[in-house]
Amino acid sequence: MSQRTGDHITAVRPATGAVRPAARDDVAELVRLRALLFEHLGGDYFNPASGDTGWQDALALVLKGQLASGAMRILVVDGDDGSLAACAIGTVEQRLPGPHLRNGRVGLVIGVVTDPAHRRRGHSRALMRGLLDWFRERGVARVDLYASHEGEPLYRDLGFVNHPDPALYWRP
Repeated sequence: MSQRTGDHITAVRPATGAVRPAARDDVAELVRLRALLFEHLGGDYFNPASGDTGWQDALALVLKGQLASGAMRILVVDGDDGSLAACAIGTVEQRLPGPHLRNGRVGLVIGVVTDPAHRRRGHSRALMRGLLDWFRERGVARVDLYASHEGEPLYRDLGFVNHPDPALYWRP
């Protein structure tokens, strides 16, 4: 992009990097960003004291498979140094239709993370808009996500509201 000022043309850098679909070559960076997400969330649930990094190898395998199948939408923004500045991951689940979910299709935002060196530049907003467009194209009836305290204002600004169901989990 360029801008004309008088007789000069000056390059203008966009406020946010270009959002693009992730590629197989991005897997190592996607794993790095996902690890940053868990470090930031902290606690024994997200970052157990064992320090076992075997999950990262498993994540790399799953990401490679998902990228090959197209079952997930993984969007990224490139950083200036060849690394990824940010990523967002979404998937669509087919659930049973009901009066509150006419077609049963639910979008799930699995994670949005920005490298600390690239924050406050609009990357998360751009990535989320890309995911929301993808969910619309797939006819989802609802999109669910779990928000960090820092991310919640962005998601509310994009139209997310409190879920009517309490969130519970069980581990076998």
